[in-house]
Amino acid sequence: MLLSATTLLKMAGKGAQDDSKAVVLLSGGLDSATVLAIARAAGHTCHCLTFDYGQRHRFELAAAERVARQLGAASQRVMTIDLRATGGSALTSDIAVPKGRGASEMEHGIPITYVPARNLIFLSMAMAWCEVLSATQLYIGVNAVDFSGYPDCRPQFIEAFQRAANLATRAGVEGTAPVQIETPIIQMSKAQIIQRGQELGVDYALTHSCYDPDADGRACGACDSCILRRRGFEQAGVADPTVYASVAT
Repeated sequence: MLLSATTLLKMAGKGAQDDSKAVVLLSGGLDSATVLAIARAAGHTCHCLTFDYGQRHRFELAAAERVARQLGAASQRVMTIDLRATGGSALTSDIAVPKGRGASEMEHGIPITYVPARNLIFLSMAMAWCEVLSATQLYIGVNAVDFSGYPDCRPQFIEAFQRAANLATRAGVEGTAPVQIETPIIQMSKAQIIQRGQELGVDYALTHSCYDPDADGRACGACDSCILRRRGFEQAGVADPTVYASVAT
């Protein structure tokens, strides 16, 4: 069968999209580790993207490397973007991390641990890498159920970014194989996420979630992330492998 000149150009000069390839945003936390396992189970060759953005909980960078290795990622890239330059977050400055917040507090308002436009920036860079790799899937572990009220974890944001990406990328404009953003845990509770990860063989002892760990990397047990993580293991009926410096009551 003869191929048209247009088809040949797309295949040779511009690179054919590869449905088997996926870029997975991997922070080293519980959620992103589960998403990597889900992407692998879907049959994708996974290329993980981790961001060193000046976060105070830098132990997650080593956790991301461990998780990528354990779950058989094809590659892992660490990209440096210093978000301390913009500031405005307890995760990128000396602002105190809130501790001991209850469920009602987490469900209302945006906490100081929100990093301005973080997922907007991360998705943009990940989309660029998808183009370079000719990957058609982009996985991100955003969650709109057990979360701290971050605006860039909501389905509305993901849908809007998908539309923008279709307008801003070669594959989107040409309509050949636009990159699809996948959010497999966005409507799952933390317990459901943990149960799914257990089924897929995720070793949660390798992950790190705490916003304010001590000098040895032990979780504080009292920040939003620690509280949600601990509650998730309890509700899932799964032993929590996290090493805590202390645990809020």
